[in-house]
Amino acid sequence: MYQGNRGMGLENLINLTNDTYNRKGLAVINKRPTPVKVMKSKGTKVLSGFYESKSTVDYDGVYQGRAICFEAKSTGEKRFPLKNIHQHQLDYLYLAENVGALCFFLIEFRKLNQVFLVPFSVVQHYVEHAKLGGRKSITFDDFNFYAAAEVRTGNGVPLDYLPVLEKLIREGAA
Repeated sequence: MYQGNRGMGLENLINLTNDTYNRKGLAVINKRPTPVKVMKSKGTKVLSGFYESKSTVDYDGVYQGRAICFEAKSTGEKRFPLKNIHQHQLDYLYLAENVGALCFFLIEFRKLNQVFLVPFSVVQHYVEHAKLGGRKSITFDDFNFYAAAEVRTGNGVPLDYLPVLEKLIREGAA
């Protein structure tokens, strides 16, 4: 369970983690901005604008010579609603994984103060099952049982997900 930085948003924790990985020379992972067309601004403040196009994924970069792409999601429930994932995100992760990228989700259960790294293939399985009439969410028990691995604070990193990713690579799950 990650204990540090309570109350800090998942995205901020990931950004701090990625900055730490970069400083330590472990990985270069960047937050991808959503493309926005600014119509009116004053200084650095955007007064009006619109999304030009759908973004791809939240984060991408390089780890041990391999591309890495992932989405960060958070839920206040004891289940993760699949409706929180957009089709264009699944499409991008599918394409990236097929050309060799390491693709996954970091999913936070806010009330339980736990974050899990879930391989893209696992989420894709649940999404496909839901399309066929199955559950429209992944239960917390599924995360604990077989769907994912918990991410913890460690090695001076707020949300140390690389050891979890490394374990999945060794096991052939990523």
